Amino acid sequence: MNYTMKEIPESQRPYEKCVREGESVLSDGELLAVILRCGTRGANSLALANEILNYMEQTSYPGLLGLLHSSVSELKKIHGIGTVKAVQLKCIGELSKRIAGTAAKASLDFHSPDSIAAYYMERLRHQEQELMICMMLDNQNHLLGDSVISKGTVNATLITPREVYLEALRYHAVNLILIHNHPGGNPAPSRCDTEITERVRQAGEMLGICLLDHIIIGDHRYISFREEGLLEKEPEECPE
Repeated sequence: MNYTMKEIPESQRPYEKCVREGESVLSDGELLAVILRCGTRGANSLALANEILNYMEQTSYPGLLGLLHSSVSELKKIHGIGTVKAVQLKCIGELSKRIAGTAAKASLDFHSPDSIAAYYMERLRHQEQELMICMMLDNQNHLLGDSVISKGTVNATLITPREVYLEALRYHAVNLILIHNHPGGNPAPSRCDTEITERVRQAGEMLGICLLDHIIIGDHRYISFREEGLLEKEPEECPE
């Protein structure tokens, strides 16, 4: 029987449990139930939350991770989820990424590839396409801004030095760091990654703008061209 929330013992209600014991004791379903606040006809918020999680188990991204990879239209396929609740769920995922990025920003050090990877990890590791981001820095390595300069396919991000340096000149940047993701989770650079990096580095030398690093984000892993000594290596030919 699907009880209403008032019919569930107070000790088992997610909201009251959170007030009494703290949010860390709540299950994933209970956390979702608190955020959703209300259920739908025939299902209280806890039942609806569990229905969402059950639906995610049938996808390629089970559990809460599925919220990041499901569109509003896909979420609306779940019984009891309309546009309002689907938007709520998408905003939960976006909020979690921004919280992670804000926490990592406090320790962001442009001399440390590890801290840069941590800053972009949650933003990029869930992407299903390759994104290329350019970080623009001044002569004291203060961040002037960052921009997505390319959205590629799941196999390649196609950029040219012209696109990179038009953005760099707009910010009056002196130094650059490139960051992009590999949707497959393996951050090992491809031949094209190496070729593109070398083209950008050479173009920067002519313009007096230094490419400090190119960091590839995988799933909780990263590769730094600077750390690996790849900025000094001769690139292999990139196939058309």
